[in-house]
Amino acid sequence: MMRTDGHPLDHREDGAAEHLDAFADLFDPTTFRHLEAVGVGPGWNCWEVGADGTSVVAWLAKKVGPTGRVLVTGTDTGRLAPVARPPVEVRTHDIGTEEPPAGGFDLVHVRFPLIGAAHRERAVRSMAGALRPRGRLLVEDTDPALQPLVCPDEYGPEQRLANRLRQGLRKLLGDRGADLARGRGLPRLLRESGLTEVRADAYFPVAAPACEVLESATIRLVRDRLVTAGVATAQDIDRHLANVASGTLDLATAPMISAWGRKT
Repeated sequence: MMRTDGHPLDHREDGAAEHLDAFADLFDPTTFRHLEAVGVGPGWNCWEVGADGTSVVAWLAKKVGPTGRVLVTGTDTGRLAPVARPPVEVRTHDIGTEEPPAGGFDLVHVRFPLIGAAHRERAVRSMAGALRPRGRLLVEDTDPALQPLVCPDEYGPEQRLANRLRQGLRKLLGDRGADLARGRGLPRLLRESGLTEVRADAYFPVAAPACEVLESATIRLVRDRLVTAGVATAQDIDRHLANVASGTLDLATAPMISAWGRKT
């Protein structure tokens, strides 16, 4: 089933946990670096939005300690049971459509928000509005249009096949209304939400082991849709998965853009 934002990856499907874990392996160090720079510490009141895993939540819980609070919200909180104990509170909530929780947060963080473009601006305004004065908002999302190739060094048939599948997936996403340039707009959305000191950077992993895990998990999740759409044959996909498993492809992902700002 397609998600309502046009993305073909439904994180409730079989195999989605592997996909999410690979994302965490790739991007947790960058997220933690930004959270360290924000200065999260004991007693902070934090809101982690749309969490699909426990790594960032557990990191924040250690930082805020017993005098702090980490509110974790999402539309599907099933994977959060291992961290659902003080100072962590888990709550079902849709950032794209519902009002923000009350509380005046020192930090609001979201990574890879699972919402469509129609709700993204409202969601950023909602998160910014939930900050206390001088509170910080950190929003992170990928930008597939900035880097369209899974093999930037396209020198052989294996790399060309990988890039053909990636182009087909991008077309599948675009045809269903996915915003492939979503990451680059984050600084603007933060400024338009009234935040100051807005900054952003990007992390672009290449040839990391987790890139192989992520690519394999992604292709397995969407293989039937790629075949149905005529992007590739089942044999093409099996060959690509074997190439990935061989460890001979220098694989890349879309860059993750991190944007942050402060409430006056």
